[in-house]
This record gives sequence, structure tokens and C-alpha cells, in this order.
Amino acid sequence: MDSLTVAAASGMRARLESLEMLANNLANAATAGYKSDREFYSLYVAPEALNPALEGFGSAPATLPVIQGHWTDFYQGTLTPTGNPLDLALSGKGFFAADGPGGQLYTRNGSLRLSPAGILTTPEGYPLRTLERTPIQAQPGLPLEISTDGVVRQGGQALGQLAIVDFAQPAGLGKFGKNYFRAVDPRSVPQPAGGVEVHQGKLESSNVGAPESAVRLISILRQFEMLQKAMTIGADMGRRAVEEVARVTP
Repeated sequence: MDSLTVAAASGMRARLESLEMLANNLANAATAGYKSDREFYSLYVAPEALNPALEGFGSAPATLPVIQGHWTDFYQGTLTPTGNPLDLALSGKGFFAADGPGGQLYTRNGSLRLSPAGILTTPEGYPLRTLERTPIQAQPGLPLEISTDGVVRQGGQALGQLAIVDFAQPAGLGKFGKNYFRAVDPRSVPQPAGGVEVHQGKLESSNVGAPESAVRLISILRQFEMLQKAMTIGADMGRRAVEEVARVTP
């Protein structure tokens, strides 16, 4: 396979990965507390390029564009009033902590629920963690009051304080399930968040910019079309080269 076709195929693969990531962002543009994903690029360098002894032999060693990895944009979304006392939003850096089925999970989605047993949970039913390391046990049917520091009260009685945590290196968090994060790096240890406020009756909107994402979507599709044409040109050049060689008479 010629270098033009290889480079175009590598670029198309990178564009497909970008398209998949962008489509997931757009699908979650209305998801409370969702944080968008972005990509960063690198070049794949063929082993021949690192071997000086092979310099000057054959075709030039390949350097191909690839997506090296994804990173999450933790920029805060807009706080939107909902009027629901079980909707909470965080202003500042930090996450709500919950006890998931496989360990601690973290989220910015404060659309909470009160279970039939009176336990304050996430939408998926995971109990929220508190500084007291006990779940919030409330009486169903009675209103809850939640202060900016995360203290939950009912009927004037404090039921506990929500654990709002942060990470020195958010890059050590990986997405998990429905709008959750978990620590994938052992060095990522949760710490009490500083300078963060809890707002009752509000939700944090997704930080996906729909107009920007739409422009990027069009750009990616156009790039994919250009690379597809390049592959077609490369295949046509190869076909013509074979035909010319076939015409040579001994």
C-alpha cells in the first residue's frame, strides 16, 4: 500500500474517533452536570524512522496522524433554576460523592431522589456520601433544606453534611456509567473541596456548546470527505501504474 493511501486511511480513522466522541457530546448536551470530552493528537512514527541505518533505503518512513487520547473538559456549566428542592448544583470545583456498586463514584449531576426508605440517592439509586460516612436518612413527605455548605436539614434538625470532594489531578478520573466518574489513577485521592457552594433548587447544565459542536461536526465531515478522495486518488494512481507496467513489452 502506498504512503498516500496509508496516511489518508490513518487520518480517516482519527476523524471517525473524533466523530464518535463529538456525537456522544451532542447526545448529552441536555444532561445535567455532563462534562464534554475532547481529543489530543500525536504522530505515529514508523520504527524505520528511528533507525539511522535504514535512512535512504526505500520509501520515506511513515509518520501518521493518530488520536493519542481523550481528555475531559471540567469547565463549569450554567446553573439553571428548577424549583425542585431535591435538585442541587455545585458552584466551584468539586463533585458529589456516592457509594456505587463497585466503590466510590463522583458526579456533578445533582438531580437527587429520595428512596421509599427515605435515603437521599442519585438518580440511579446510589446513596450519597456524607462527612459522617452515613447516608442521609430523611422522612418521606417532609421538605428538606440544604444549605450552601451541604448540610441537610429536615424540620430544623440536621441530618448530615454532604461530602463534596475534589482532586488535585482531575485527569486521574475516568468516566463511568451514566454521568459518573471514578478514580482510575491510584494517586487520585479525593480531598474536601474548597470554595464550593451547594445551590438548592438548581441544576448545572451540560458544558457542551451545541453551536461549537455543530461547527466541529461539519468540519470533521468535510475533512473525512477530503481524506476519502485522497484514498480514491491513491487507488487510481496504483491502478494506472499497474496498467502502464502491463503495457511494457519485453
